[in-house]
Amino acid sequence: MSYPGYPPSGYPAFPGYPPTGQESVYPPAGQYTYPAAPGGYPPAGGGKAGGYPAPGGFPAPGGFPGAPPAGGMPSYPAGPGFGVPPTGPGFSGYPQPPAQNYGGGGPAQMPGYPGGQAPSPMPGPVCAMCSFITNLNYSGNTILNPAAMVQYTQGTIQAAPNFDAGRDAEILRKAMKGFGTDEKAIIDVVSNRSNDQRQKIKAAFKTMYGKDLIKDLKSELSGNVEELILALFMPRTYYDAWSLHHAMKGAGTQERVLIEILCTRTNQEIREIVNCYKSEFGRDIEQDIRADTSGHFERLLVSMCQGNRDENQTVDYQKAQEDAQRLYQAGEGKLGTDESCFNMVLASRSFPQLRATAEAYSRIANRDLASSIDREFSGNVERGLKAILQCAFDRPAFFAERLYHAMKGAGTDDSTLIRIIVTRSEIDLVQIKQKFTEMYQKTLATMIASDTSGDYRRLLLAIVGQ
Repeated sequence: MSYPGYPPSGYPAFPGYPPTGQESVYPPAGQYTYPAAPGGYPPAGGGKAGGYPAPGGFPAPGGFPGAPPAGGMPSYPAGPGFGVPPTGPGFSGYPQPPAQNYGGGGPAQMPGYPGGQAPSPMPGPVCAMCSFITNLNYSGNTILNPAAMVQYTQGTIQAAPNFDAGRDAEILRKAMKGFGTDEKAIIDVVSNRSNDQRQKIKAAFKTMYGKDLIKDLKSELSGNVEELILALFMPRTYYDAWSLHHAMKGAGTQERVLIEILCTRTNQEIREIVNCYKSEFGRDIEQDIRADTSGHFERLLVSMCQGNRDENQTVDYQKAQEDAQRLYQAGEGKLGTDESCFNMVLASRSFPQLRATAEAYSRIANRDLASSIDREFSGNVERGLKAILQCAFDRPAFFAERLYHAMKGAGTDDSTLIRIIVTRSEIDLVQIKQKFTEMYQKTLATMIASDTSGDYRRLLLAIVGQ
């Protein structure tokens, strides 16, 4: 099986925001045009619906393979302190997403074992795409690998201690004043401050100098390093909403951006994104999804943008068995496919519940659930369903795979590279780095260093950490 290749396109040109006549805490529309995304996805292999080849193939029945998807990035607004509400720094009306625990309270409890816990699995070969999958226990039954369930996540960027927004604003002003630019000073500040601290620096800069920091940075920088720094100064919720808006704006749709964001964010994050999308762009995200997508993929994304997945961390094993049987009867067990059944289960069940369902399914169908999705679906809906499954098992592995394919082969998909590094830098980039090394036998920093150059490389490596 192979994964579909990325379309060679970035975000369309961004004419500015917010919509004309709309009051906003962000800068006036039309002041800045974001640099066009340089890349596109590298060429990919063939296969079902086209795409890049799976690094390691799928494991034995009972396991769960991973799935990939894409991105781009357009214009950045300026003006009165993008992201800074009248009463203070931050993102007006949209709290920053908290640190996340994607393990769903740990691995699903396994019935039939003492204390509900399965014994440690025997060592086995690691599938590059699905190191989080399954191993065989001593009796030969397939079990979930407890070590693969992400218990704790950590970003590479933490809030700087003894933070002084005025001092940082002064450093940035000095770095851009006069002839030439001290890029090293800018990188040292930007890469060592949290997103919330960067919003405060923007506000302090305007208060102290009567100038817009973003406008000054744009006049001093260019290319990928400009795109990266502007992304770092966007409030996280806005950045996601903005990415979705431009994935659907203009001719064509960047479906992999929609999958990457809507199929991986938490309920709280999705609800904040939906509200931000409405307030900043004056549009309803569900209506835009319906206008730009169709069929079962459209229905999956509409389900995702409700932000209403069950978050109960207790596993109901009877329901898991029933869902597994229902999925089998909707696909492998009949002629044709009942797509709505797959949508219902994968869009609504909690991640611990989905893990238990996938395990029960492998016993019923004698193949893993992702392989059945591959056999029953194709194209974007297949990629979306697999993305949900992979996140249920190991979200950092999903992003590690996305990063790898953004840099693999000729050319670099810089917009996807930037978007994932920036959005995960305070959430789980430490675990993404670890997964990247496990899956591809090289560090993320090594691959970034070989695919980028100059200040762009230095800033990326400063965020990622060596």
